[in-house]
Amino acid sequence: MTIKKYFEYSREQRNGIFAFVFLILLLFGLTVYLQYNTSSDTLSAEETAWMATQKEIDRLKLEAPDGKFELRPYNPNFITDYKGYKLGMSVQEIDRLLAFRKTNQYVNSAADFQKVTKVSDSLLAVMAPLFKFPDWVTHKKENNGYVKYEKQTFAKADKIPILDVNAATAEDFMKINGIGAGYSDRIIKFREGVGGFVSMQQMEDVWGLPPEVLTKLEASFRVEKQPVLKKIDINNASVKEISAFPYFRYAMAKEIVMCRSMNGDFKNATDLTKIKGLSIEKANIIALYLTF
Repeated sequence: MTIKKYFEYSREQRNGIFAFVFLILLLFGLTVYLQYNTSSDTLSAEETAWMATQKEIDRLKLEAPDGKFELRPYNPNFITDYKGYKLGMSVQEIDRLLAFRKTNQYVNSAADFQKVTKVSDSLLAVMAPLFKFPDWVTHKKENNGYVKYEKQTFAKADKIPILDVNAATAEDFMKINGIGAGYSDRIIKFREGVGGFVSMQQMEDVWGLPPEVLTKLEASFRVEKQPVLKKIDINNASVKEISAFPYFRYAMAKEIVMCRSMNGDFKNATDLTKIKGLSIEKANIIALYLTF
């Protein structure tokens, strides 16, 4: 028997060998395809998250001069949910501050702020240099002397009538001591942006109003009747439509749509607290502007 005989195969044997080789190549190709797609999906998800973050950073750069996000001095008593989130505070830390303020108390120092919110030393070191308190708080330790004056009787100033905050004009707001054209313009722009105030507590969301001005506003204005609101359909609105509402920036609007697609429709204000940075107190107000 020659060696050649060992390499001679019948037609059936050759077909079997070709089928076996084809099966091996098919399995190998399928394995490579699945590995590529799996890794591709993972990278795609990571890239999507990165792109979302990068877009938010780019937006903040465009909002700030010279492309930089610049924080100005601020009174920590009036940190909003969104500002607290941007400063690096957790939801629990923001809620502690809001609960403290709800008792009509104020923090008067960085130490007070840390005691109330329980923020870490490292975060406090970043935030504290920008804290700005009223002059009477900053300099109260300098006024330890007590001088007694004779009691004098002064004519009572005309009492400003309580007005409907949703019908008040810029001139009405400027009658309040401490409110000029700038503050009155901010109040009216915020009112127009949300479609009308539903609570005087919303004055705290108007940027830059000092605590003494907030107190005077609450004494001189009130929501006499609920405004007719053009409500947002939170379960069907697009990211663009949601982000047009002053309480929802673009990043939060994207998170709302993502949460809605993953967990189903929002049913009430409590469901809104699933969104990072929204406390139940704030959600109860925002819910009045939404339909579920």
